Amino acid sequence: MLPLPQAQRQVLENLPSMPIETVSLGQGLGLVLARPAIATHPVPPFANSAMDGYAVRAKDVAVVPVDLKVTEDVPAGSVATGTVDSGTAIKIMTGAPIPEGADAVVRVEDTDHEGEIVTVRESVSVGTSVRPAGGDVAAGTILVETGVRLNSAHIGVLANNGFARLEAHRRPVVAVASTGDELVAVDDGELGPGQIRDSNRPMLIALLEELGVEVVDLGRIPDVEERLLATLQEGADRADAIVTSGGVSMGEYDLVKAVLKKLGDVEFWQVAMQPAKPFAFGRVSSTPFFGLPGNPVSSFVAFEQFVRPSLLHMMNARRILRPRVRGRTETALATDIEKTVFVRVTTRMENEVRWCRPSGGQSSNVLSAVANGDAFAVVGEGTDRVEAGGTVTLEMYRWPEERTINEL
Repeated sequence: MLPLPQAQRQVLENLPSMPIETVSLGQGLGLVLARPAIATHPVPPFANSAMDGYAVRAKDVAVVPVDLKVTEDVPAGSVATGTVDSGTAIKIMTGAPIPEGADAVVRVEDTDHEGEIVTVRESVSVGTSVRPAGGDVAAGTILVETGVRLNSAHIGVLANNGFARLEAHRRPVVAVASTGDELVAVDDGELGPGQIRDSNRPMLIALLEELGVEVVDLGRIPDVEERLLATLQEGADRADAIVTSGGVSMGEYDLVKAVLKKLGDVEFWQVAMQPAKPFAFGRVSSTPFFGLPGNPVSSFVAFEQFVRPSLLHMMNARRILRPRVRGRTETALATDIEKTVFVRVTTRMENEVRWCRPSGGQSSNVLSAVANGDAFAVVGEGTDRVEAGGTVTLEMYRWPEERTINEL
């Protein structure tokens, strides 16, 4: 059996990179920048008020209460025409530029305003409620580095600096199919003898959509050679990668193996991991192919360990692997000394310790344990049991990626 890190590296080292294209900012979510985005101007571009209130000189309100003459009213989007002089104030709204002469803002709730006079009831120091120019971002700052996958906050930061267009690696197109005569559609009626609903394909499509790639749904493929050949070739023609579930167990589904060998260079591996030991990787024509096991938990785990990091790597993302943290287990965990075992767990924090416990049954068909959990307790080769209270590595599969290829 191949050790898991070796299998992961072998996959990652044999993948193409997505080409660079120019896209609008609105198309950028989930893409990986190919060039650093550098601020062309400071943010904010001018000193402005952080509060609705009154722009004042701090020394004029050192002793309170004090009455000041209000000389102007400046809403957001406007600029004061006068200055703040001794004994005066300018009414100002959040976001409006700080008038010349003012060095602080008194909150409106700390004042009483009647006619042309505002009574200030609270003292403020210089800089209070003033957002300085460039206080968020200075001109020339790298806003987002090369290799970063854009999230919603990145989009906001780039918009704030006028980046209407971006250079990024293209979003991969991924073809998805499930194989097997036993599968029926989710919306089929009562199941017949030996039939099961096709849960893997909807799950894999959802995982891919969460990742932000474009999906081509190839549907369910029966165990008919001509159909397998035609469908997988269609995937190779239309997509940058193909993901299937089922048909990769040793000694079974010889038809699938035979078809794949006709179409390209695909290897069937036994990876030292549990679940998801059977796994296939290679190329159909020149398109990367990922053959995942048919059991739903195995399919999910194989996707997390191979497909997700591979697609991110193809997009030239630096961070491609889920974060791992140290934790402790509430119950004993029986594992397999010859494999890396992924125990499906739910976690909680107590006294700065992240505790975990199994989130359900651990058979490879019990998908509810994945749905109910938030992490894998990862127990490496060489350990056959972790006692209650023992330390474990937790891979947080609901958290964004943090680890790089060098952290396998």
